[in-house]
Amino acid sequence: MNRTEEPPARDHFKDLNYLTEEKVYEILETCGEKEDYSPLIRVIGRVFSSADGLVQSFRKTKQHTKEELKSLQGKDEDKDEDEKEKAACSAAAMEEDSGASSSRLEAGKPGPDEVSVDVEAVRRVYSKLLANEKIETAFLNALVYLSPNVECDLTYHNVYSRDPNYLNLFIIVMENSNLHSPEYLEIALPLFCKALSKLPLPAQAKLVRLWSRYSAGQIRRMTETFQQLITYKVISNEFNSRNLVNDDDAVVAATKCLKIVYYANMLGGEVDRGHNEEEDEEPIPESSELTLQELLGEERRNKKGPRVDPLETELGVKTIDCRKPLLPFEEFVNEPLNDVLEMDKDYTFFKVETENKFSFMTCPFILNAVTKNLGLYYDNRIRMYSERRITVLYSLVQGQQLNPYLRLKVRRDHIIDDALVRLEMIAMENPADLKKQLYVEFEGEQGVDEGGVSKEFFQLVVEELFNRDIGMFTYDETTKLCWLNPSSFETEGQFTLIGIVLGLAIYNNCILDVHFPMVVYRKLMGKKGTFRDLADSHPVLFQSLNELLEYEGSVEDDMMITFQISHTDLFGNPLTYDLRENGDKIPVTNENRKEFVAQYAEYMLNKSVEKQFKAFRRGFHMVTSESPLKYLFRPEEIELLICGSRNLDFEALEETTEYDGGYTRDSRVIRSFWEIVHSFAEEQKRLFLQFTTGTDRAPVGGLGKLKMIIAKNGQDTDRLPTSHTCFNVLLLPEYSTQEKLKERLLKAITYAKGFGML
Repeated sequence: MNRTEEPPARDHFKDLNYLTEEKVYEILETCGEKEDYSPLIRVIGRVFSSADGLVQSFRKTKQHTKEELKSLQGKDEDKDEDEKEKAACSAAAMEEDSGASSSRLEAGKPGPDEVSVDVEAVRRVYSKLLANEKIETAFLNALVYLSPNVECDLTYHNVYSRDPNYLNLFIIVMENSNLHSPEYLEIALPLFCKALSKLPLPAQAKLVRLWSRYSAGQIRRMTETFQQLITYKVISNEFNSRNLVNDDDAVVAATKCLKIVYYANMLGGEVDRGHNEEEDEEPIPESSELTLQELLGEERRNKKGPRVDPLETELGVKTIDCRKPLLPFEEFVNEPLNDVLEMDKDYTFFKVETENKFSFMTCPFILNAVTKNLGLYYDNRIRMYSERRITVLYSLVQGQQLNPYLRLKVRRDHIIDDALVRLEMIAMENPADLKKQLYVEFEGEQGVDEGGVSKEFFQLVVEELFNRDIGMFTYDETTKLCWLNPSSFETEGQFTLIGIVLGLAIYNNCILDVHFPMVVYRKLMGKKGTFRDLADSHPVLFQSLNELLEYEGSVEDDMMITFQISHTDLFGNPLTYDLRENGDKIPVTNENRKEFVAQYAEYMLNKSVEKQFKAFRRGFHMVTSESPLKYLFRPEEIELLICGSRNLDFEALEETTEYDGGYTRDSRVIRSFWEIVHSFAEEQKRLFLQFTTGTDRAPVGGLGKLKMIIAKNGQDTDRLPTSHTCFNVLLLPEYSTQEKLKERLLKAITYAKGFGML
């Protein structure tokens, strides 16, 4: 529309049912001349409260072909220079973003992910209008009126399948930069979120693809809008076990909307859909108890397979595929929501999958590692009880010996041999037994395993398997990390045992002292290692290859390297490997150096350790195959689950410690005790944690999540302090002086080994 051709005939624009950018400016100009904005307010109220009106508004004038895009500027003589530049940029951006659909554009048809609304025009209109307070009120009131009608249309009338342009109204409303302001939070935004959450899956996917082209700033604005609504609703209500946050429509709807932004944030970042680990050729052996499980109605649980998010399937992208999102994943976590979430109830809704009950575990991005770990804990415990119940029924039906636990009886000086033989037998005969609760007994010791004996078992197994003299792993002195040794003489069974131990540690909520690079956890989750993973696992090699990629001279003449690589194994033997057939005859040039680097990384991280890693992963999946682990956690969170937090905050531990047997926070001995502990060096603090809890790492969430109890154990004595590592209880006599307390405590934590009955 050319505003110079036709002067406005009416002031009130009563029959105007949709808007264009030019028409808004025309009305704005008319209102400005008369200093009366009521006609514009009425038009906005009418158009923005009507789904049909909003869908028709701010349309792109035409889907241009490539030839038309080139001649667009020449034809647009009425536009000033700035507008022409914007049009050209917008056209170029559209062309670049829709590379996959360029053939459709040439054919005169819009691509499947193209929308008919002119987003840039909408942004310009909002920036002009939102400065006026009265006009903003019109947007607010219109949204309150619009949203219930839109929700009804989507729920009952299947309106999107009839007209895909219906998506336009959501795109237009979401460009309002004031959506997160207090005026919207009470009524307008909750109603709009409920409508947006009713969009069918294809529409959500289309919205994700559109928003993934937005800048990080625009993604952050939308994220903050939904996060603010969730936080506002959580803080302004008293949620508890009787009044569940899962039943709050506004919080649930905002979380579903946040999921769309989360996937857009992921898709807009660096995504690697390839480099997937191949599935194990041999399936994990079926349990011999399948018939009874079917009898008990357990077969659905086992055959269903791991849960997959429907939007993830629709988009063809997984969280693990994203190497670097536009915004850090942490910005999608809502801490106030995590604080009020009743995880036992939420887990029930997650497992039952009813339509009328929402589970926040279906949106794991909003949960922190502590909350997700609690959900995993419930899942593991229920599986343990399920296996126990099946075992009891089997013993009744078939007269088999009752064995409701995964019992391991080991000798301290033969711990690997004993554990390997027992676990291998279980893995071959009945892998389902690995999902029973672990119960460890050290031969010749009286300790009863309520958790503490298992902790020491894991610690000793890890110490032994990662012993450099055994040679299963190489150790990098600079990074302090271990990597699988491709030249190891150990059997695949040993690597399978490592995998089983890692899985059992997660399953039994134990922390291990293992030091793997992140690529190991990515590989466990199904992604192969690539060049960028070398930065973590092989930093010196990464730096060398990076310099090769950035070298400005002639690689072939100056470096004289070929597609045959050589390196020494752990025992000093020279090894060569051809990255391509007859690699020693193929020089690395400026043209093929990227291929060389990719092949080098593929060999180091995947091919050279393929046999060892397959055994390792197989052992891990024996325990975790039916767990929601992959669904809930990212690789860095898996590392936190297995290794715990390296940050030891003893101030937080002091805050959460409880006292028993006559001690209180203000007791003389307790005040002296904390003064001594805070004065310890880092290594002594780790020894103290090891002595009291059975591990020298903090649990997920830090030491503040550790429930430690200090109990009085008699009057002044020469006896040493003792502990129940199963329950994190420290038994502390009431020593007469601070010096004696320090001397006794240091002796106890330094020479502690083994279990006995006191």
